[in-house]
Amino acid sequence: MDFNKTTESESQYQHLDKMSVSDLLKNINEEDKKVPDVIERIIPDIEMVVKVIVEKMKLGGRLFYMGAGTSGRLGVVDSSECPPTFGIDHGVVIALIAGGDTAIRKAVEFAEDSHIQGWLDLESHKINSNDVVIGIAASGTTPYVIGALVKCNEKGITTACITCNAGSPLTQVAQYKIAAVVGPEFVTGSTRMKAGTAQKLILNMISTAVMIQLGKVKGNKMVDMKLANVKLIDRGVKMVMNELQLEDYNIAKDLLTKHGSVRAAIENYKK
Repeated sequence: MDFNKTTESESQYQHLDKMSVSDLLKNINEEDKKVPDVIERIIPDIEMVVKVIVEKMKLGGRLFYMGAGTSGRLGVVDSSECPPTFGIDHGVVIALIAGGDTAIRKAVEFAEDSHIQGWLDLESHKINSNDVVIGIAASGTTPYVIGALVKCNEKGITTACITCNAGSPLTQVAQYKIAAVVGPEFVTGSTRMKAGTAQKLILNMISTAVMIQLGKVKGNKMVDMKLANVKLIDRGVKMVMNELQLEDYNIAKDLLTKHGSVRAAIENYKK
């Protein structure tokens, strides 16, 4: 399929190796500034994806991210933050990366080139029609992702994509399409830069909006967050103090420790 692969277009900057450090940083920053404007224009597309995920999760469904390389790692980052931030169980938001967990830290050669491995990875999680699968690929051409989405479509499983090339093969197979066309990279073809930034912002938007819609935030507070370290416990204590108008830090901390979450501490105190 012929399409304009913007992510591989020639950089708008020449002779990078002759630039001063100051000019390098300023020019990279100039390119980065373009990303939020691009995302603003596609918010309606992101909204559609959020709504379908919320609908499916209310039926007990899960959210899967699938990608290779940088795209896969960004999915891993977002999914791994959902349990501690929103108090959901591990296995509700799942990230699959071509090459498996080894590929999170180290590139696994040719892992992304299999058209069948993505579906096999989904099958190992007993994927079903209540789930949503989002394929993440800056290029929009990754076989690991495309093959999985094609099979999902055949099986009646909802599919979406996040890509940085309009009209790519990935957008042709995904039922819901998010294409953040951020233009040529500062270093030609280095999609860990603007494309990666765009994908990260979109993933933040999707997971955060979904969790808020599912009631995992009260007001603007992470009332279901896991109390996994001293910083988060302190944050939780102060949230309890503020909500219940308690002046004694230790009383609030005892409530939090006893009930295990900000939400539970507040609800039980009010009873």
